[in-house]
Amino acid sequence: MQIAKQNACDVFVAGAGIAGIMAAISAAEQGKSVILASAATIFSGSSFYPGTWGLGLIGPENDADAEDLVQTILSVGRGMADETMVRAFVDGITPAIEKLKGMGVQLKAAQAQTQKDFIPCFDHKHRAWNGILADSARAVFAKRMAELPIQQMVGCALLDITTAENSVTGVLVKTAENTLAWLGCKSLVLATGGYGGLFARRLTTDDVGGMGQYLALQHGCTLVNMEFMQMMPGYLSPCPKTIFNEKTFRYAVLRDADGVPLLENCADKAALLAQRSTHGPFTTRLASKEVDYAMMQAKNAEKQGITVTYSAEMQENMPEFIKTYFDWLLEKKHLTPQDSVQIALFAHAANGGIQIAPDTATPLKGLFACGEVTGGMHGADRIGGLSTANGLVFGQKAGAAAAKYAATVLQDSTESPLTIDCYQIENSTELREKMRETMSSAGMIRRDEAHLQAALTALCTLQKQCVKTPTADGAKVAKARLLEAQLALAVCILKAELLRRESRGSHDRADFETENTAMQQKIYIQKQGETVCFADEKQ
Repeated sequence: MQIAKQNACDVFVAGAGIAGIMAAISAAEQGKSVILASAATIFSGSSFYPGTWGLGLIGPENDADAEDLVQTILSVGRGMADETMVRAFVDGITPAIEKLKGMGVQLKAAQAQTQKDFIPCFDHKHRAWNGILADSARAVFAKRMAELPIQQMVGCALLDITTAENSVTGVLVKTAENTLAWLGCKSLVLATGGYGGLFARRLTTDDVGGMGQYLALQHGCTLVNMEFMQMMPGYLSPCPKTIFNEKTFRYAVLRDADGVPLLENCADKAALLAQRSTHGPFTTRLASKEVDYAMMQAKNAEKQGITVTYSAEMQENMPEFIKTYFDWLLEKKHLTPQDSVQIALFAHAANGGIQIAPDTATPLKGLFACGEVTGGMHGADRIGGLSTANGLVFGQKAGAAAAKYAATVLQDSTESPLTIDCYQIENSTELREKMRETMSSAGMIRRDEAHLQAALTALCTLQKQCVKTPTADGAKVAKARLLEAQLALAVCILKAELLRRESRGSHDRADFETENTAMQQKIYIQKQGETVCFADEKQ
């Protein structure tokens, strides 16, 4: 199939969460024409995930606290975070928050002392905390984008990047009308989010599928820290894919499918639950990992989850942060603290992704990346409240850098049509389900050589089972390309998990249960020719 190129814009932004929106606004404020495209809707991705009660945002209180935050991020990252990236990030948090305030976004600051003393996941002290009111953010962002030269494209899935002489020339997309289009652009910002879509149980929307990471790898970029995927408790029922509030663990009674309490023979049960209430994602660094192990190993946990009920203490004297959560649950999910619920571990946020420079640039000229699609700033674990800050800081940086680069590019005069192979994968739905089940069974919180190797073999078999037939239907072409990207990315993740023969942060190896100082090196993934290569250190 041949597709003529449309001279569409200066800067194309793929992804419409906070990172993508800030990138689009930042580029347009530099006078550049921008397309903001989302495979779903504007205000999507992890930033506006409907299964969570708010967007927490932390930052340093002063210069001394800024240095402490840098050191804490590096410590929590267990040697896997890039210090240059971390410093660029921390330096940018306060200006990013001030920009939000200047735009008119309403932020909820800590009021009561219990809120002011709140310590985010994996942190050791309270910091300047703000909650972004989602409705206010949507209204303000929408108004600002309407004032700027930003075209919004919903239902627009990124399928490929076109290049010439190692520079971005455009993007191949599937439009909302299910047609294929080749849109010219002078620079491209990837803000497509993480790769939760590779797992059966995931606390992400379906548009968070890993296409950005795959395309970056195909076009000469490096992936880093892909083995560090955060796993988080969430509801199986009665409100599936809703994030569980970890702060309630200290008040919780956990039971398996037969009603048998978990951790009953554990002398440190209360202490473990109290520690588990201080962090949402699973980590190997803390003794509270035993709570997650017990949940995973409980009878029928895979299908029925763990039943949670709460003590009278919590219900009679509910702390403020927990009350805020249950007020939201009642309003949005019609759930009360008295209701019995079932929880399980879900894939949540990716700490790995595309390696970028502090200004968000990549080795491909004109390609920039920001938000959860990137890796390197976060390490083996990450502090709570930094995901939103990361999207704000590097979203603005990406937009500014993309605009600056676009100003140096002459209008492309390419007239030759793009020739692409259009096909569907007839069994794509079945294969995607099998891929997700494979990743969930082998790659949640307990991994070992045998299961990872078996999963890798299974994925390679799935790749060979793709039944391709020609089609002119853009939606079917997009679905096929996404499946191929996800299978390839899943293989990369499993290989990285196999290479990391230790337990570090969110990466847990049952056959290598401790942290190995000899492995305090990042795992990089690069493509050389048609071969994907892995290395402990970038060459």
